[in-house]
Amino acid sequence: MNMEEYRGVWVFIEQRNGELVDVGLELLGAGRDLADKLEVDLCGILLGHNVKDRAKDLFEYGADKVYVIDDPILELYRTETYMKAVGDLVRKYKPEIFLYGATANGKDLASAVATEVMTGLTADTTLLDVNLDKRLFEASRPAFGGNIMATILCKKHRPQMATVRPKVMKKADPQPGREGELIEESISVQEENLKTKVIDIVRDTNKAVNLEEADIIVAAGKGIKDEKGWKMVEELADVLNATVGASRDVVEMGICGHEHQVGQTGATVTPKLYIAIGISGAVQHVVGMQNSELIIAINTDPDAAIFNASHYGVVADAFEIVPLLTEEFRKVLQSGAEEGGVAHV
Repeated sequence: MNMEEYRGVWVFIEQRNGELVDVGLELLGAGRDLADKLEVDLCGILLGHNVKDRAKDLFEYGADKVYVIDDPILELYRTETYMKAVGDLVRKYKPEIFLYGATANGKDLASAVATEVMTGLTADTTLLDVNLDKRLFEASRPAFGGNIMATILCKKHRPQMATVRPKVMKKADPQPGREGELIEESISVQEENLKTKVIDIVRDTNKAVNLEEADIIVAAGKGIKDEKGWKMVEELADVLNATVGASRDVVEMGICGHEHQVGQTGATVTPKLYIAIGISGAVQHVVGMQNSELIIAINTDPDAAIFNASHYGVVADAFEIVPLLTEEFRKVLQSGAEEGGVAHV
């Protein structure tokens, strides 16, 4: 392999029903930084049907070029078709770095493409950088149970690929009117030759927890001890109109479902307010919430690691202070409602 032929930073832009998934726009921001350091183009890869018009959004979020394959066969995600389309693009245009969102589809596609073009893939990365001297992509992620950060290199194959979880990177501010180069390609497969067909899509309407979009999250750790403690957390969340999160310990204790889990093996969140109750602060949890705008931690242990990630810390017994906070917030909010104004908490 002549690695000198490979240039450019690519970002796979996931879309659903023609609407761009935020993680692709987040990765354009991260990709812009990598591309500027390497002095190469930042390119968006957009597949689907009737999606070509969305390329203008990608230019505004930093892409210099957008490769589009717009075909009815790509309307719904299938590993077989998307792997073929992306693999052909990689072989033709030879990018040196390729980023994917660590969504269900993004992880599936990235691993399939890695096999298709015979290259490496680093999963669930949280830090991205480049070694300019050796022109190596440095993809870092927690390893060994979150006790260290491992930087993984792909020295002998290209492209260098990684998946990045939603909300880890922040979207850049769009530049209205910014333009770039649109490159239209086609896919060389026919429907009748495919091994898979999408018969129906069943959406999970019972999962009411949406941690990624929550403005306020009240999260419980193993310090809440049991269902009684969980109910206490839920009461505070209810008063604040917040979403309830949890550490892995709480999920493994059977107190709540995995949909509440924040952290390395759960959701990555960036709320305006994150209240951590009885959470010790293991790296696996912190990586999922450390970019929250305001973090308040409550823990009986003054040396708990969670305080290192917090803006404010309260050393106290959660079973004593949380009910008091709940009652005070309730009074403030009720007072504001009665006066016809807005109470800020």
